[in-house]
Amino acid sequence: MKIKVLVIDDSAFMRKLITDILNSDEDIEVVDTAKNGKEGIEKAIKLKPDVITLDVEMPIMDGITALKEMSSKNINIPVLMLSSLTSEGADATIKALEYGAIDFITKPTNIFKLDANEKKNEIIEKIRMASKTKLKGNYGLKQINVSKRKSTKVISKDGNYDYVVAIGTSTGGPRALQSVVPKFPDDLNATYIIVQHMPPGFTKSLADRLDTMSNLNVKEAEDGELLLRGYCYVAPGSKQLILKKKGNDWVIDLSKTEKVSGHCPSVDVLMDTVSEVNNKKVIGVMMTGMGADGAIGMKKLRMKKGYTIAQDEQSCVVYGMPKSAVLNDAVDKIVTLDDIALEVIKKIKS
Repeated sequence: MKIKVLVIDDSAFMRKLITDILNSDEDIEVVDTAKNGKEGIEKAIKLKPDVITLDVEMPIMDGITALKEMSSKNINIPVLMLSSLTSEGADATIKALEYGAIDFITKPTNIFKLDANEKKNEIIEKIRMASKTKLKGNYGLKQINVSKRKSTKVISKDGNYDYVVAIGTSTGGPRALQSVVPKFPDDLNATYIIVQHMPPGFTKSLADRLDTMSNLNVKEAEDGELLLRGYCYVAPGSKQLILKKKGNDWVIDLSKTEKVSGHCPSVDVLMDTVSEVNNKKVIGVMMTGMGADGAIGMKKLRMKKGYTIAQDEQSCVVYGMPKSAVLNDAVDKIVTLDDIALEVIKKIKS
């Protein structure tokens, strides 16, 4: 049975181009198109597609408003954002992921290159992934529960912490992180590092968004900066995050840019480098994501006496990365998304 896709885009040219790309795959069929969010929602209710591709900026009803409407109407269909705004307006993409989109595809600056093989394969692969995603209940707004951060954060200059917490995630990660990072108190004896599979630019928007919601100081990691207590560093897109020792402290090295396990940044690289931190205790966390990135690094971390946690299948958007870690015997504890932060806190305080 073919994967049924509804394409929502205000550009007739883009609707035709995306339709042709998807219909070129024998397992995918575009069942209809819509030129704005209002029309798209009506067709989604009628046609019940397996996946929706959605533009951000459209007349009558834009993509963000459409996502809110789908959430309120309990239309639990996986949505992929595909818009010219997503490459330049990373904030809009993060907002779309927050409101229920499970992933996004950036359009090239030159839209005539959209059907180039690499981009074409990316679109088809993500449609296939989205079709296998099982959204539980209302995946949109009502599942987001975050605590309000303090009005004034403590700007720490303290490199004295006992724990390094490394978190790896991919598909579904931007929203899932909102259920984890804001739960960490700013006075916990730890520093935090996140690898989220994203292109350059989007990781900064993600870090900025998490920072507004958190007691921790969340920021995009910079080359050469010292790990500090109470800080959370998000690895930049297209940069591998490696730790190097400087005296008794650890600094961030972003000099490597080659892909590892198919990704840059890579969770395997993060877990591997954190496993070498020999004067601190280490916790590794594997969250929702497609593929197997991180399973090898987590195994090494666990073998070096680090404590490892994986998100359970039921609360994952895609149970690929956590499953691979579990099958690789790289996990000490499996918990729900809501319990990840609690498990980390409990381990640090034990």
